[in-house]
Amino acid sequence: MKLNLKNPIVFLDLETTGINVATDRIVELAAIKINLDGSEETQKFRINPEVHIPKKTSEIHGIYDEDVKDCPTFKEVAKKFARFIEGCDLGGYNSNKFDIPLLAEEFMRADVDIDMKKRKFIDVQTIFHKKEKRTLEAAYQFYCNKELKDAHSAEADTRATYEVLLAQLDRYPDLKNDIDYLSEYSAHTKHADFAGRLVFDGDGDECINFGKHKGRKVKDVLVTDPGYYGWIMQGDFPLYTKKVFTTIKLRGFNNK
Repeated sequence: MKLNLKNPIVFLDLETTGINVATDRIVELAAIKINLDGSEETQKFRINPEVHIPKKTSEIHGIYDEDVKDCPTFKEVAKKFARFIEGCDLGGYNSNKFDIPLLAEEFMRADVDIDMKKRKFIDVQTIFHKKEKRTLEAAYQFYCNKELKDAHSAEADTRATYEVLLAQLDRYPDLKNDIDYLSEYSAHTKHADFAGRLVFDGDGDECINFGKHKGRKVKDVLVTDPGYYGWIMQGDFPLYTKKVFTTIKLRGFNNK
C-alpha cells in the first residue's frame, strides 16, 4: 500500500519533559517525510529543554538531563525543522491531542511564525481506537505482526506509526487512501485551537469547550463577561489557545 498524497506528509513523534502542552518541553523529535514520489527524508533531534526532566519521565523514554545538556535548544533547531515540514501535512500517534499542540507551543516560544492550521492532520491513534481501541505497541503487533522494540524512542515510535497507517489502509477497504478523508476521520471534533479548549459549532463560530462557559460562543462571552479574557491571558493555558482568544477579541473590535 502506498499513501495517496496531495502534499508531502511528515510523521513525527516527540519525547518530552511531561504531558502538559502549555508548560512541558521537547527533549527529542523524530520525523519522517514521505514525498509525493514515495521517497523518504528523515530528521531527528535531541533537544535541551532548558528545564529539568523529571525522573519518572526519564524512566519512560530513557533521556536524562545529562543526555541533553550539550544539545541545541528547540529555538536553535526550530527554523530548520519548520523548513522541513513546509508545505506538508502532518501525521502521528495521539498527535492531534499532544504532539501537534506541543509543537505549536514550541514554535511560538521560539518566535517562529508557522501556520499549522493550513495543514491536514492524520492521527493514527484515533483511527486505531475507532477500529480496535489499543496502544501503539498493540497496534504494531496487530497490524504489522511485529514486536515494537525500543518503544518510547521517538525514532522507533515514528517509524511504527507510519507502518501502522499503511497497514490500516490495507486492512480496511472503507478507509480511503486520501489525506483529506484521513484527516477528517482522525478528528473527534473540529477544534478551533490545538488543545481542544475551543471548538467550532455548526455555524462555524468558536465555542468554549470547558468550564462555566462551556458550549457558549467566545464572541458572546467576551461581551457578557469582560474579565474572562484577562483570566485566560493570565492562566496556565497554551499560547496558541490564547492567540485564538486574542484573534476573536480583535475581530470583535474590527466589526464594531
